Amino acid sequence: MFRIWSDAEFARKVQDLAEGKPLPKTESKPEKPLAPPTSAPKEEPRRSEAVSLLAVLQREARFVDFIKEPIAAYSDAQIGAAARDVHQGCAVVLDRLFALQPLSAATEGASVEVPRHFDPAQFRVMGNVAGEPPFRGTLRHHGWKATKFELPAWTGSEASALVVAPAEVEVK
Repeated sequence: MFRIWSDAEFARKVQDLAEGKPLPKTESKPEKPLAPPTSAPKEEPRRSEAVSLLAVLQREARFVDFIKEPIAAYSDAQIGAAARDVHQGCAVVLDRLFALQPLSAATEGASVEVPRHFDPAQFRVMGNVAGEPPFRGTLRHHGWKATKFELPAWTGSEASALVVAPAEVEVK
């Protein structure tokens, strides 16, 4: 409405339209060419952190091979020898990626107190539990906490995101 009051040419065109008169043909300005559409940034392939951890345990300790191997035909000595290598490799991986430390500084078997407002993710209270905390009991397991979290970044393709270990082919 304000434009009609302040722009005589525009007011005349509105008046003509209101009276049913056709608008005069005007030379149209060439439109600016549209900019090419910008593509969204390419999303990098994703991989579950669980699969990444499993892949590291397999690569460095042959963990999956050990767990998936049917062991009924092997002697206890053979299983123990294989378990020693897998155990050592897994311990190295866990130390490097997570720097695991005991959650409780107390030694197992020591008498400890579970505080009044304890976090159930930090304490599992077992046995004859009655009443309200704080609870006193014997530490059966000190628990674990990760002091860091450094999984390797996934750089493979989307098609390989679920591959834990590649097939190994020896060419002769």
